[in-house]
Amino acid sequence: MMVRLLAFVEGPTEEKFIREIVAPELHSRKIFITATTSGRKRYQGGVQRWSPVQRELLRYLKEDTGRFVTTMFDYYGMPTDWPGRDAARRQAYYRKAATVEKAMLEDISKAMGNAFNRQRFIPYVQMHEFEALLFSAPGILGGVIPEQGITDDLKSIADSFQTPEEIDDDPNTAPSKRIFRLSQRYQKVLHGNIAAQRIGLALMRQKCPHFNDWQTRLESLGQGNQT
Repeated sequence: MMVRLLAFVEGPTEEKFIREIVAPELHSRKIFITATTSGRKRYQGGVQRWSPVQRELLRYLKEDTGRFVTTMFDYYGMPTDWPGRDAARRQAYYRKAATVEKAMLEDISKAMGNAFNRQRFIPYVQMHEFEALLFSAPGILGGVIPEQGITDDLKSIADSFQTPEEIDDDPNTAPSKRIFRLSQRYQKVLHGNIAAQRIGLALMRQKCPHFNDWQTRLESLGQGNQT
């Protein structure tokens, strides 16, 4: 039986990423995933305050009780009113996302009530933003961006960190800011998703452990007879 999964994501880049790259792999495991983003932010991207995000998550969970719901929001630029966000900023990078995700689950579960099946909600926070995944293969990324001679610079950035997910969330040095500084012609939705397609999930999962953990959790939904 096919498992139904909805991904509530930050913007059009993540929406396209889910539909074109993540979905085919999950579909082969009998997991049907669709992606959506807030209508107000559909063509703007960026992380909203927690209140409207929570409201939409609750609606998605209530309107179809046989469906699982996951998220994909960047840690970078996340407002401080998000559950766990204030505590996370004082922690090492590898604990930041997990801290926010745990707090999101607690907040949603409390709002849904005691009868809520917590396994239906799988929060995921991208460290530190979508472009970190593209640093899994800086050579491929450099070949996609319409700018000559930046591949070595991209490789140098990637080599400075143990994992792309460690690339920080400073407004001047976040993953996308580093790319844009090398090429102002970089377009997130266009070049980002072309690069992601060429890099592929396998390499992203190999280089980005938190992202891999999320994909593993989604894949596990296909085990057994879920509705």
